[in-house]
Amino acid sequence: MEEVKSLKPLNLFEYEQLATECLSQMALDYYASGAWDEITLRDNRTAFQRFKLRPRVLVDVNKRNLATEVLGQPLQIPLLIAPMAFQCLANPQGEVATARAAASAGVGMVLSTLSTKSIEEVAAIRHDTNLHTPQWFQLYIHKDRGLTRGLVERAYTAGYKALCITVDTPILGRRERDKRNEFALPTGMELANFTKLSGLNIPHQEGESGLFTYVAQQLNPAVTWDDLEWFQSLCPLPLVLKGILRGDDAARAVECGVRAIIVSNHGGRQLDGAIASLDALAEVVDAVGDRAEILLDGGIRRGTDILKALALGAKAVLVGRPVLWGLAVAGEGGVGHVINILRDELDVAMALSGCASLEKIDSSLLFRENHRSA
Repeated sequence: MEEVKSLKPLNLFEYEQLATECLSQMALDYYASGAWDEITLRDNRTAFQRFKLRPRVLVDVNKRNLATEVLGQPLQIPLLIAPMAFQCLANPQGEVATARAAASAGVGMVLSTLSTKSIEEVAAIRHDTNLHTPQWFQLYIHKDRGLTRGLVERAYTAGYKALCITVDTPILGRRERDKRNEFALPTGMELANFTKLSGLNIPHQEGESGLFTYVAQQLNPAVTWDDLEWFQSLCPLPLVLKGILRGDDAARAVECGVRAIIVSNHGGRQLDGAIASLDALAEVVDAVGDRAEILLDGGIRRGTDILKALALGAKAVLVGRPVLWGLAVAGEGGVGHVINILRDELDVAMALSGCASLEKIDSSLLFRENHRSA
């Protein structure tokens, strides 16, 4: 943490600025970019600004409790690290550093299929630290069913606590910065979960993003609701779907046995012009009720953002890009500091809103501004 202290970033926005000085242009653009005009990327942030807080006063908030459970798994604060590919682009320790910081802070971590540290390497962190914070495995569904089955079985064997299927990526959204940069992994960096399979890496392709080519060649765009039964047959882990933005889809997911839903537009990286995650949250919560747990992914940058998401019915939130900024700036210590900043900001926001515990956070705290054209 010494390097973090010397830099003195006060918030997640300052981490983002510092990260621009630590990353190659290709890595920075890959992490930061959204699809096409990046409208949804920006709207994930502005959606939070449309909600104002209505604090309660004269409430005893001398002691505050930020702890919760998701799928029965304990969290010290209502936060998980979102699944993000290629974290070694930010720091040589990549997902291992992120996992150590998450475990130390008592928050969850969702490991990407396209990680640059393996399922087993990341799982070992939980065992080494003897900390019981949850690790989930995020699954991209490949055309090769044997490969997909193998990933799930490895995650279950390694001790992951949920299977998180990303459902908003039948094909890859068009990210023009990556296309311009001809995005590819640097020499010596590989997809750690596929090291024994020849040809499964992110290729360099002239005039195109290597990730776009990989997804087009390897991922299965024909997956439907009927396939969820097969995924559930692979292991007894609870099934989580990430990438739902509609109430009817959420209701159908619950009918199919899904235990948790992550309301997400993939950080604005898939369908540009899609609804902001926060704007979709209330509809999904209403459609699901208490039949499954709802989490929110997208745009979290302040503790007040977490408070607003919880007030709209989320059980917890996922944070993505800020973790990468912390990782790029100061490795494990940077990730830990990013989490601590959010923890401290949420604690202050709860105290000033009259909420001594997460159970006291509800929709009465929110006022939504109406923006009407003149």
